[in-house]
Amino acid sequence: MPPRSRPTARQARLGAELRKLREAAGMAAREAGARLGGNQAQISHIEAGRWGVSAERVRRLAEIYSASDKRLIDALCAMAEERVKGWWEEYRGVLGPGFLNLAELEHHASYLRSIQIVTMPGIFQTEEYIRAIHTSRASVLPDDEVEGRVEFRLKRRSIFEREAPPSFVALVHEAALRMRFGGRKVAKGQLDYLAEVSHWPTVKLRVVPFACEDFIEAAQSLLYAGGVVPQLGTVHLDSPVGGISITDEVQLKRFGNLLDVAERASLSERESRRLLHRVASEL
Repeated sequence: MPPRSRPTARQARLGAELRKLREAAGMAAREAGARLGGNQAQISHIEAGRWGVSAERVRRLAEIYSASDKRLIDALCAMAEERVKGWWEEYRGVLGPGFLNLAELEHHASYLRSIQIVTMPGIFQTEEYIRAIHTSRASVLPDDEVEGRVEFRLKRRSIFEREAPPSFVALVHEAALRMRFGGRKVAKGQLDYLAEVSHWPTVKLRVVPFACEDFIEAAQSLLYAGGVVPQLGTVHLDSPVGGISITDEVQLKRFGNLLDVAERASLSERESRRLLHRVASEL
């Protein structure tokens, strides 16, 4: 079977975690390949996500590397056994891989935490709000791509339709509430919908108010997708040139601490709803 030309973010992550285990063991890829019954190229392809790997081989590699974290190994085996393609694969070749990677990340997350400074959380944006963002004067997207992005972003919300949806702590700065993308009517519709979302069982909405003097660290939006074990968490950062994914454990802890600080600085859920309704009433 030829190597995959474009592995998904999930496949690449499995390979990256296996590489971390090998490097922690201080073992060269050539030696790991030989002990697995192959060669260095085989290990390189597996670690790059270009070759699939069975759960049995994941356990064999863990044994070779003397890896003892059973929960992590079990989680990696579960990743190796995944065969069902997600709905986002329908958009491969239509939208860039960054869009698909984000949807895949949200789908597999055990829990989600985010902070938005200027815009609403993407997964909770209304159709009119999404369209307003993608048809601004600065946008140069053709109409069919705009439609694809709108449809795709709305479909991401399907994770909350599952029998056991993930918990989502959405921290939103007051600045985002007061932005009027698309005009007053669109902005009010978005605020009304966010108020509805705040009552969903697994969603916690908290607003960081203008009056807050204790939180100045965040200048950009970020999403923290928790894994079934801490090592498999991912931070997604928005960027004008596409999303950036961070998986380094030290950095994950840093961003987790930043979100902790932001949550402590935010209003309570009840106070956040009151502010949300007040801003909407002013439109």
